[in-house]
Amino acid sequence: MPVDQTLSALQTIAFISRLFIGISCLVFFSVKSIGQGSAVPLGNDSYHIFNRLSILTGIPMDVHPSINTYLRGDLVRYAMHLDTSATNLSQLDREDLNYIFRDNNEWLIQTEYPTTLTGANEPILRRVYTDSSQTFYRLEETESGIANTSPYYIRSRKPIWKYFYRTPANFFELDRPFFQLRINPIIDFRMAKAQDDDELIFYNRRGIEVRGGIDDRVYFYSNILETQARFPDYVSDRIERDKAVPGATLYKEYESSIFDITNGYDFLIAQGYLGFNLTRHIGMQIGHGQNFIGNGYRSLLLSDFSANYLYIKLNTRVWKFHYQNIFAELSAESVNTRPGSTSVPRKYLAAHYFNYQITPKFSLGLFEAVVYSRNNDFEFQYLNPVIFYRTIEGAIGSPDNVLIGLNGRWDLFNRFQLYGQLMLDEFKFDELFIERRGWWANKYGIQVGVKYINTFGIDHFDTQVEFNSARPYTFTHRDSSTSYAHENQPLAHPLGANFRELILRGRYQPTHKWRLDGRLMFAEFGEDNDTTNWGSNLLLPHTTRELDFGNEIGQGINSEVILLGLDISYQIRHNIFLELNYFYRRQDSADNSRDRTTQYFGGGFRMNIAHRNNDF
Repeated sequence: MPVDQTLSALQTIAFISRLFIGISCLVFFSVKSIGQGSAVPLGNDSYHIFNRLSILTGIPMDVHPSINTYLRGDLVRYAMHLDTSATNLSQLDREDLNYIFRDNNEWLIQTEYPTTLTGANEPILRRVYTDSSQTFYRLEETESGIANTSPYYIRSRKPIWKYFYRTPANFFELDRPFFQLRINPIIDFRMAKAQDDDELIFYNRRGIEVRGGIDDRVYFYSNILETQARFPDYVSDRIERDKAVPGATLYKEYESSIFDITNGYDFLIAQGYLGFNLTRHIGMQIGHGQNFIGNGYRSLLLSDFSANYLYIKLNTRVWKFHYQNIFAELSAESVNTRPGSTSVPRKYLAAHYFNYQITPKFSLGLFEAVVYSRNNDFEFQYLNPVIFYRTIEGAIGSPDNVLIGLNGRWDLFNRFQLYGQLMLDEFKFDELFIERRGWWANKYGIQVGVKYINTFGIDHFDTQVEFNSARPYTFTHRDSSTSYAHENQPLAHPLGANFRELILRGRYQPTHKWRLDGRLMFAEFGEDNDTTNWGSNLLLPHTTRELDFGNEIGQGINSEVILLGLDISYQIRHNIFLELNYFYRRQDSADNSRDRTTQYFGGGFRMNIAHRNNDF
């Protein structure tokens, strides 16, 4: 191994070990615990199901929905509570609950050892159906020993060779005292033909997912995806600009004589973490992946748009409070800008989010993050989990990029959810509220949105309207290496900064197998040419700005984008889908050479994975 790669590996190991020791000293290992378990992957249908059910029923969740990711045990607890308490659930709502039970069945095993939600000392229940369609039922106690699983635990009628798909959700599963294991294949194959494009748009992902738990104290999750893809032209333009495939790190060129592709990409994505229940109310993860904070389609605080990164995460849940700490190692630039074996410069993120569930339907959260670079060395003062980072940053000379955010959520009338975010990077009160001269350092972003459940009284027709904007130079810093980005990809909104955006979304599910998803987006943003910096590109330092005053959203090379997407899917069996897709995107730019119209029809097959839409 080259010397620079060896040093980079040693630095990473040192970072993990020092951070692990430092955090472990802050907590007390309790003998008793309430298992927090592994999390549901971002994009899984469970997020939409539980968001809509919490709005519809008015029954609060134990989790704080603004903090993604949801833990599987929490979802099963909530599903059981809804099943026995909610009176306004439709047949499709019951099907949604059954999806949760199937998808997280490791929390439904009854054994001699009470390490899951149900244990040997709890009564064994069975379902007694009250209708011919076997949708509605009541629960009755049975004699001990009649069954060894929860009534929500569902087995397959015809397993494959006795060992595979013994339950609908899992290719292979193993349940032993103190140990659970689930293994599933991942497939995502899509093809489309774009207008005025001789080659196919192509997406081929294959991989495997493994999750499990030991003693209800330690849990693990891992997936790995091998991908070959040819993207639409506007995505390829973005890759060429940033030297980064959205959501990925290292990539190489890909050609296929079978599909007649000459300008595709080949890349590998891996995600995994090891989690610990440190105390009854504190859990910790050490992993490589993504995080998302917020209730919207986008997040201006922390989103899952960038590539995976190394992180250590603490979750503290007490009473109405959920406090999350994230300490992460990021890349200061894309690995693809450094050919050969040259190591990529590192930078670091320390972030915390404090969410307070004021009432069952109203919550507020405070977010703070700092991004910094110390020649591949961690700043230990930021390890303090209960201090404002801005005070530390000021005490050491204000060299770092500190951001502060606010997140809110309010459920109304069992039909609506209002939500929003405010991200403050820098601002001066006089310039922002009195002078209003468009000062460059008034850097902030705003999100406002509303969700409407069962729109117009139509069951499972859910709609959403969301507005996002960020002023020029938001998320940037005097040092480009400390911008709010990782692998040359934004950590918040895909458009970076200097934009405003309106999103309209609809999702209709007429049956539990059929689903129709649509999205319509309008965006205005300003772009740079080769020699200017108008505040949209997070990879440029704000010291190279064009103006001190008179800055406004859309400045530079003004562009307007309209985007329309329509997806129709049919679920063959649990988490296995056939799909048809239509996509349209038109960009009108003040620079005519940047005008683009992209339109395609396509379809595909998806198994145990959510779509990643390149909606920007």
